[in-house]
Amino acid sequence: MSRSVAAVIITMGTRPVEFARALNSLLAQRNVELDIVVVGNSWDPVDLPAGVKKFYSPVNLGIPGGRTAGTDLVTGDYLFYLDDDAFFEDPLTISNMLDILIARPEIGIVQPRATDPVTGETPSRCVPRLVAGDPARSSVGTTLWEGAGMLLPRDTLVRAGGWADEFFYAHEGMDLCWRIWDGGQMPWYAADIITHHSAQSPTRHAVFWHQTARNRVWLAKRNLPWILVPIYLLTWMAITTLRVRNAENYKAWWKGFIDGCTSTPTGRRAMKWSTVLRLARHGRPPII
Repeated sequence: MSRSVAAVIITMGTRPVEFARALNSLLAQRNVELDIVVVGNSWDPVDLPAGVKKFYSPVNLGIPGGRTAGTDLVTGDYLFYLDDDAFFEDPLTISNMLDILIARPEIGIVQPRATDPVTGETPSRCVPRLVAGDPARSSVGTTLWEGAGMLLPRDTLVRAGGWADEFFYAHEGMDLCWRIWDGGQMPWYAADIITHHSAQSPTRHAVFWHQTARNRVWLAKRNLPWILVPIYLLTWMAITTLRVRNAENYKAWWKGFIDGCTSTPTGRRAMKWSTVLRLARHGRPPII
């Protein structure tokens, strides 16, 4: 059974200490055959270790776009994606994730448990189920948080149609999650496999609210049967209204929501009704 893994790290070069830590943790992995590329989003990667490839884009391609750019430059039957502010200590991290995929072909992607390197905390937003509960409990994933590393078969990504590059940032993981479900597989949250990522919330940035709202609309337009699109969006409109207390953030959210409603993303592929039912049976019908 192949253990060849194509690994993609994206970075803007603005966090050199964190980037070096992420890359070193990847280079330390054992029991897998790694082919690594560093994707520089508006930064030209320099002084890379021997054998590590690079891709330089003079403009920022965003998170999914950067991953797409790196994917075809490395070989491997499996794909591993890592952000430059994440890392892991166990040299068998990827090997343990790969063991799950090999043993259970119904699983299309493995997400490890992200913990804050200082506090050990796992934020509830990083637990890919509607009710997070105990973050140390493994389960099927009905969403996907891909900030701290994830592994999937290359064939699974191809069937899903690749990354939603135009999302740039926010909900690209959810888009992939739904398409993995629609392809007949499911995500798996491996809570016993630990990676590290800061628990600091991204909600402090106004761009987060705009991107989240716009991409939420695009997510629905790309993936849901049309009858579910308004139900999904009205649900999230109500949730956001209840959650957001800052007027500027709420204003940015509404601008993003309107931008999403007045634009059309590419690559629409409405999920099957059988997928809607499978998601509902696993606790998260795609209207939430």
